[in-house]
Amino acid sequence: MSEKTDSDRIKEVYKLCKGHFGDVQFVGIKYHNKIGWMAKAQLGEDFENLTADGKTSSDALRNLRNRVKKIIKRYDRV
Repeated sequence: MSEKTDSDRIKEVYKLCKGHFGDVQFVGIKYHNKIGWMAKAQLGEDFENLTADGKTSSDALRNLRNRVKKIIKRYDRV
């Protein structure tokens, strides 16, 4: 199996958000000089944006995916 690319990770986060929150406007990564890599999921009007940072773009996307999964688990328990 080949190694996952950042675009694969973005698609995975997009599918998670789409399946749980419904409306997803944007999922992507960006580099900031002071912070490093930032991964962002911009959701619909009912939810705020979700962000996570990391040393590499892949780390940032992994952290965002884990954050989304934690929110989904917490939401499912309530």
